[in-house]
Amino acid sequence: MLAGSELADDTPEDWRLEVYFLHPPSAADHAAIAALFDGDPPGMHEEKLPDNDWVTLSQQGLEPIRAGRFYVHSPDHPALADAGAEAGTIDFTIPASQAFGTGHHATTAGCLEMLSAMKAQGVIARNIADIGTGTGLLAFAALALWPRALATASDIDGACLGVVLRNAAANGVAIAAEQAS
Repeated sequence: MLAGSELADDTPEDWRLEVYFLHPPSAADHAAIAALFDGDPPGMHEEKLPDNDWVTLSQQGLEPIRAGRFYVHSPDHPALADAGAEAGTIDFTIPASQAFGTGHHATTAGCLEMLSAMKAQGVIARNIADIGTGTGLLAFAALALWPRALATASDIDGACLGVVLRNAAANGVAIAAEQAS
């Protein structure tokens, strides 16, 4: 994986390039990186990272969010005791995981807001599709608003099936059928 970022807003010409390998970098890997700089990259150094689940670690400690009628939090957040205290709030526990959809990204929070607005406007959903479900949050939220609806949650990432099943169990969402292919 290759990631680039500016070091500071006031020096847009100064960049950091980070290259991540699943294996120790070979001479060919070094040569490919050097070719990006017409020679030796300035200040290049190697660092072995611990074998961690970096996606999960990057999401730990996220503050709960309130989006529309929904309150979404991790299971270990200190505000858990206050979750759902507001009348009409629908509470979901979504732990940090390898799947997208804790509610913190603007697209997920915006979808939660839209679902709340649709319900407030009297929309009746009978068939729901959450394509690219990630954690299952949007499918769960829609089912909380329209409990008689049928929902399909799908994702191309194989890790999502286990994440959705665990999140469904943790949030009391019934799963009628599962299919992994």
